[in-house]
Amino acid sequence: MGFDQDGVILPRLRPMDVVRRGVTLGLLGVVPLVVAAMCVSGHSDRREFLAVVGGLAGLLGVGATVIGAGFWWMSAGDVRRMRDWGTVTTQGASITLIGPLFLRCGLFLVVLGAAALGLYQLVDAAPYGSWLHG
Repeated sequence: MGFDQDGVILPRLRPMDVVRRGVTLGLLGVVPLVVAAMCVSGHSDRREFLAVVGGLAGLLGVGATVIGAGFWWMSAGDVRRMRDWGTVTTQGASITLIGPLFLRCGLFLVVLGAAALGLYQLVDAAPYGSWLHG
């Protein structure tokens, strides 16, 4: 890992690396979601919890992903890691850090929202008296 003349870590971030990390974090976030859903007692309460979490996470995730992709496009190839915060010299240069951050967080929320809605379908279809039914 090297540095360029401005002190920015090389190689620069690539979109697929950021996407891969965001999706991986989203998949890891499914475990606490399942635990939280199983702590909610009552079938209708569990369904409502999963529907709200899935809807909010999905909407916020899509919004953050679009904003992150826009900031990534605006930074014109000068995309930096959060560790490169010290290399930012102007206010306008801070968009080089915001793009990957929003993109990663957005993809995390999209995956989490999709998992919540999928779990909602499983809970809704669970037979009465099963542990998944509530």
